[in-house]
Amino acid sequence: MHIRPIKASDNSLLAIAIRSVLIELGVPKTGTAYEDKELDAMFEAYADPRAIYYVLTDGNNILGGAGIAPLKGGEDKVCELQKMYFTAAARGKGLGCSMIQKCLDFARSYSFELCYIETMPNMEAAQKLYKKVGFDYINHPMGNTGHCSCPIWMTKALA
Repeated sequence: MHIRPIKASDNSLLAIAIRSVLIELGVPKTGTAYEDKELDAMFEAYADPRAIYYVLTDGNNILGGAGIAPLKGGEDKVCELQKMYFTAAARGKGLGCSMIQKCLDFARSYSFELCYIETMPNMEAAQKLYKKVGFDYINHPMGNTGHCSCPIWMTKALA
């Protein structure tokens, strides 16, 4: 399995992979990444110089990914770890830590000082991973992500 930056040709397979994970995990289709307009055009959505999306591949198969971008409606030094989803075939192999590290290294290279993430209560394995890499719970949402159905918020200082 390999982590690499997204290519335009990844868009359709990535959208299928992410939506399948969201359905598998019982995530609501409204107020979550499922309905994000950029989900079908992820390469274009991360074209900003201060943003990147990485895909996890196994041969020609896309098994998931994660991205970093400035937090919409947030302060200039705050980024968001976005759309981190892995198919069942990729989970439990330590790839989540590697993916997060790659994303946070990118964020630090662009002088972000704080990383924010939103998730769902039933995504306990994801929360455990975020805690393991240094994220802490906060009691309020940040920015304007449009994910009103995600009631778990976490941050990690990057300095």
